[in-house]
Amino acid sequence: MVSSLIAKVEEKHLRKEPLEFSVGDTVDVHVRIIEGARQRIQIFNGVVIARRGKGTNESFIVRRIVNNEGVERIFPVNSPSIVKVEVKRSGVTRRAKLYFLRERSGKATRLREKWVGKKK
Repeated sequence: MVSSLIAKVEEKHLRKEPLEFSVGDTVDVHVRIIEGARQRIQIFNGVVIARRGKGTNESFIVRRIVNNEGVERIFPVNSPSIVKVEVKRSGVTRRAKLYFLRERSGKATRLREKWVGKKK
């Protein structure tokens, strides 16, 4: 009874269209940034190394390298500041969390690309 009531309340705050990406994908996250009275869209691109939570608590971590320094950012999936998430590449992974990429640098951070063949 209580869980159904919570589900009803959370339903209002969920995203209408789900974000279609998985761990290992290289994505561009379009984020709305408000500076004073101005708004702009900033793109944060990198590899999705983790996805966690359910419902309104769901979030994902995107990692990128800037000036030979790793930068990670956590995005709530249902945040109104996320405009869209574009998938640039899909990587093949055998893990749910890619935290091992934190210790790697250079070419060692690359993931094998998921190959999608043509359907006949």
